[in-house]
Amino acid sequence: MADQTSTNARRGLPAGSVLIVGLGRFGGSLARTLVGLGTEVLALDHDARLVQSHANELPHVAQADATDLTALRQLGAHEYDTAVVAIGAGIESSVLVTAALIDLGIERVWAKAITDQHARILERVGAHRVFRPEAEMGARVAHLVSGRMLEYLPLDDGFVLAEMSAPAAFVGRALGEIGLRAAHRVTVVCVKHPGETFTYAEASTVVRAGDLLVLAGSPDDVEQVVRLR
Repeated sequence: MADQTSTNARRGLPAGSVLIVGLGRFGGSLARTLVGLGTEVLALDHDARLVQSHANELPHVAQADATDLTALRQLGAHEYDTAVVAIGAGIESSVLVTAALIDLGIERVWAKAITDQHARILERVGAHRVFRPEAEMGARVAHLVSGRMLEYLPLDDGFVLAEMSAPAAFVGRALGEIGLRAAHRVTVVCVKHPGETFTYAEASTVVRAGDLLVLAGSPDDVEQVVRLR
C-alpha cells in the first residue's frame, strides 16, 4: 500500500536521498532503479492511478500537489538531498514544481525539459541541472547507429567517452606507438582484451585483435579516431 503518511517521523534520511515528482514512464523507471540501488526515494504524483500502480514497487510513494509548499513540507520533501522533476507534459506544472522545490531549499534540483524554451525557463527559475532525455538519447543513438561505436557517453558539451572495437591498424602495436593523444588529442582510458575484464590503458599496452577500447576526448576528435581502420 502507498505510503500516505507524513514523513515527519522519517527524519535523519541517509545521504543521497532523492525526491521524484512525476511517475510517468521516465519518472517511474528512475524511481524503481534508484530503489534497486538502495537509494532512499520518495515519489510523488498528482494522479492517484499512477501512485497506486507503483505502490507495490516503491516503499514511499504518495499522491500530492507538488506545487503546494505546505503539502511538500508535510511530506518532508525539504529533507531530501536531491529532487528530480520528471513531469513529462505540462510546462507550467513543471516550472511551478521546480520553483517550489527551489523555495524549499533542496540542495540539488534536476528538472526534465521537453523543449529548448522549456529548458531555458527551468534554468531561470533556478534548476541546478536541466536535462532532455529524449534529445540526449537521440544524440547518443545517432553516434551508435553507424556501427563504429559500441557506446557513447557525453560527460560535458565538449567531452565524451566512447567505446569502440580496435581497428585492424592498431593490432599488434603498443598504445604509445600508435600515439592517439599526440595525433588526435584522444586518450585511450582502458582496454578489454577478449575474454578478460577492462584494465587501465598504459603506453606499453599492446592492442590485440578483438580488443575493446574506451576513448576520451572531444566529440569531433573521438569521431575521427573511430573512423580509423
